[in-house]
Amino acid sequence: MRWLATFLTCCLPFPALAHPHVFIDTGLEFVVDEAGKLTHVQVTWAYDEFYSLLVLEDMRLDQDGDGVLTASEEQLLSGFDAQWVEGYNGDLVIRMGDNLVPLSGPLEPQATTEDARIVTTHLRAVEGAPVPASALSIKAFDESFYTAYEMSRPVTVSGPVVCQIERTDPDIDAELAQMQAFLRTLDADYDLEENDIPLVGEKFATEIRLSCPAT
Repeated sequence: MRWLATFLTCCLPFPALAHPHVFIDTGLEFVVDEAGKLTHVQVTWAYDEFYSLLVLEDMRLDQDGDGVLTASEEQLLSGFDAQWVEGYNGDLVIRMGDNLVPLSGPLEPQATTEDARIVTTHLRAVEGAPVPASALSIKAFDESFYTAYEMSRPVTVSGPVVCQIERTDPDIDAELAQMQAFLRTLDADYDLEENDIPLVGEKFATEIRLSCPAT
C-alpha cells in the first residue's frame, strides 16, 4: 500500500489531492456469543516505522533506541491513540445490510513495539444488544485517506460457534484509473481545497464479510 503515497504525490497533476501520511497494518478479532451474535471487536494497529519514530521521540520513549520498550514505557504509551474526538468512528465501519452497527469508543487500550514499530490494541463493544453476525460487512478506512489501513494482520473470530470469514481486496488498478479519469476532467486551476476533495479512502479498503450461524 505504501507505493500508493508515491503515486498520489508524484504522479497526479493535483498535489492537493488527499494522500496517505500514516500507514497502519490492521488486524481484527471478532468476538461472538453462543447465539452467533457479535459482541466486541478487538482492533490491532501496527504503525509504520517513520510515524512510530515520531511518536516515540515526541513522548521521549525508547531513549536507548533499541526499539524495545520497558514495561513502564509501554504503560505510558498505552492509550496514546485512544483519545478520540466526539463523533470519530475509529476508522472502522461495520454494516448489517444498509444499517451501521454502533460501536463504543476504545476500551482497554494497550501498546508495545515490534521491530521498532508501535503496535496498539483496543477493544470496541457493540452498543446496545449484540447483533446477529449472519451477514456483516466490515471495512477499516479513513475516508480522507490521510491514514492508509492495510488488512495485513490476522482477522479471526473468537467464540463458541464456527464462523466464516470472506475477504475482498480492492481492485487497486481500477480505482487508480477512475481517479486519473476524474482528475483529467478538471481544469488545472481547479482548487480541490475550496471544492469537494474526492474521499477515496473506502475505495482502497479491504472488505471483510463475517457470517456466523444463528443458534
